[in-house]
Amino acid sequence: MQVLLTSTSQKHNMLPIMPSIGISCMLGLVIRLTLVAYGEWQDRTMVVKYTDVDYWVFTDAARYITQGESPYRRATYRYTPLLAWLLTPNIHLTPIFGKLIFIICDVLAGYFIYKILKLRKTVSDKTAVICSLLWLCNPLPMTVSSRGNAESIMAMLVLGTLYAVLKKRTVMCAILLAISVHVKIYPATYALPLYFLVGSSGKSLARRPIRGHQRSIVGRTFDLFWPNAERLCLVVVAASVFVVLTGSMYYCYGWDFLQETYLYHVTRRDVRHNFSPYFYMLYLTAESSYSFVLGLLAFIPQLVLLIAVSIQYYVDITFCCFVNTFLFVTFNKVCTSQYFLWYLCLLPLIVPQLKMKIADAVELTIMWFLGQGAWLLCAYYLEFEGRNTFLAIWMAGLLFFAINIYILHRIIVAKQEHTSDIEGVKGQDDSSDKIS
Repeated sequence: MQVLLTSTSQKHNMLPIMPSIGISCMLGLVIRLTLVAYGEWQDRTMVVKYTDVDYWVFTDAARYITQGESPYRRATYRYTPLLAWLLTPNIHLTPIFGKLIFIICDVLAGYFIYKILKLRKTVSDKTAVICSLLWLCNPLPMTVSSRGNAESIMAMLVLGTLYAVLKKRTVMCAILLAISVHVKIYPATYALPLYFLVGSSGKSLARRPIRGHQRSIVGRTFDLFWPNAERLCLVVVAASVFVVLTGSMYYCYGWDFLQETYLYHVTRRDVRHNFSPYFYMLYLTAESSYSFVLGLLAFIPQLVLLIAVSIQYYVDITFCCFVNTFLFVTFNKVCTSQYFLWYLCLLPLIVPQLKMKIADAVELTIMWFLGQGAWLLCAYYLEFEGRNTFLAIWMAGLLFFAINIYILHRIIVAKQEHTSDIEGVKGQDDSSDKIS
């Protein structure tokens, strides 16, 4: 945030030493390794385990791989077989191998944040390091990766995709995008803005001037979707890599792979409590004949919003992907805490582009946590006290939904104010040049 970072920069200028990105990454790695070690101790000595339940699902699936069987023999394994293959050293070497992979990916995500920000001429090295520390020293991703959750792999892949497109490496961008979508479906929401960006003029449709009366909105939209060489390269390479990966996995594991990795998530109607505003509706209609249709209709608001945001903000691809991910998670028919990491890894990228006071940022952060706290309190009474709090959980979920919409509104306004300030400065510079 512009005001926040200016204040922070003044403070860290008074510090005797500002760590480099290398030291920052080492610090993040050491903290995560310490958490892994602590987790091993807690797993051995306490009833409540530190390691995520999903980690044992991954490990069991990897064990089936080593025995020449399908990873989908493990109930609730609903991921690409590549993840199970990656974790086969859990069986042969050490049970914590997967955790080491996850925390390394977590640190690499922080490094990618730094590299992406350094591509902007207006972002100093110190600001880039501070923003990377927002991820590297964030308790949430540190805890999630050290507990054995694989979300850090997605953060690394997504940030690597953005770095590649900003470096104008279209082929690498397409490859990483295809791998990301193969591993999890949600990065498919980046395909449209990435398509618009590559080979574009650098001006969004909404801001592109009309030459007289010759250029209609239809003509400009045609330009936006026109498949030039770079766009064709992006589409062909991404589609080819995705088809090869998906086809190979289907050849090895058949219908189980398609069902558990993709179709399950598309048709999923989680009637257990979650943050989604659709939760209670899907819970009440779980046994009805039209429940499946309702689940599919829930994708329509997401689709409309993703298209609108992609057209409006694709030129600033990092901001566009953040908003797309935020909307995708907020409006999704299933929403759990781990989904928040999907947009939190992109938040440090847009912080320097927001004109927001520290007090306002703290206010929004407190609101976000209070919204979760209200939901978790209702969920606690359901899970541990056995009370029927489904309606209260849904109401708390609607409150959290409203808080998220408000936060996104404030972020977009802060972004617009920052952009207006920059354009105002450029306009003054141009005027000064003309006078001189």
